[in-house]
Amino acid sequence: MWTQSPLPLHEALSGIFGSVSLASWIFLLVPQLLENYREGSAEGISLAFLVVWFIGDLANFFGAVWAGLVPTVIALAVYFCFADAILITQCLYYNFINQQRAARQRKLKSDGAASDDPEQPLLRHNSDNIGLPGSRRRSSVSTKRRDSSLRSPLPTIPEDGTSSRAWFKNALCIVLVCLAGCLGWIIAWKLGAWKPTSAEDDSSPHPAVGAEILGYLSAAAYLGGGYRARIPQIVKNHRERSCEGLSLLFFMLSLLGNATYGAGILFHSINSQYVLTNLPWLIGSLGTMFEDTLIFIQFHMYAKKEDEDSSAIE
Repeated sequence: MWTQSPLPLHEALSGIFGSVSLASWIFLLVPQLLENYREGSAEGISLAFLVVWFIGDLANFFGAVWAGLVPTVIALAVYFCFADAILITQCLYYNFINQQRAARQRKLKSDGAASDDPEQPLLRHNSDNIGLPGSRRRSSVSTKRRDSSLRSPLPTIPEDGTSSRAWFKNALCIVLVCLAGCLGWIIAWKLGAWKPTSAEDDSSPHPAVGAEILGYLSAAAYLGGGYRARIPQIVKNHRERSCEGLSLLFFMLSLLGNATYGAGILFHSINSQYVLTNLPWLIGSLGTMFEDTLIFIQFHMYAKKEDEDSSAIE
């Protein structure tokens, strides 16, 4: 079972990069699922944003299977669809439950309104969340204490502001994710669960038109979702000169996942027809990387500003 035929280096790297990408997205999205379950709420996530992602992931899956893309791309598509379905189910369920609870609380408050202090300000939930899982902002310290759902969806790796310690923890996490991805690919290859795609398929005359359409639909959904979520986030960060409340690790993992996703495709082959077949998937990945890179740069820029402000106050 452990005897394997020689594997070309570029095929091994293609599989490893794809596996690292899968590990990145698992580590990025699973904590969000667990956090929603623990808090009994999905309030920080935009349902419309998830639906757009789900449509893109469905198109991604069917297009990848139709076009016969590398195994790791198909495996990622399956995982994305599965994770999206759970997230959407959580949103629908918890929103319904919490709306009923809020309605009961409003009724109780209205019944006892006569005994309330008329000068007491009404407390209201205020969230500047744009819709990105992993990018929940906090409007104030008091809001953070009142609503535990505004905490980072990656609670196992706390971020200490913009300190060097936080950067070290995040870098260590990235290294561990890469190691997990490599180990996962080695196990899958040894057990025969991963098999390279034949290079002869890369020079097929024309990809299926339907697969291309689904691929571009997927790219449009990803880039459209990024435009509606990441671009307003970038503008807001620039306006406030701060990335407070955003998870740096979320964007680092997103960058890693998209970069290794594209690398997994290109290391398999750089045949012109093969690249053309995979172009929709590369566009979606590289486009999202560009947006995440801008936010990553903002983290670095505004961290320096916050450190200078802290030094001036001291």
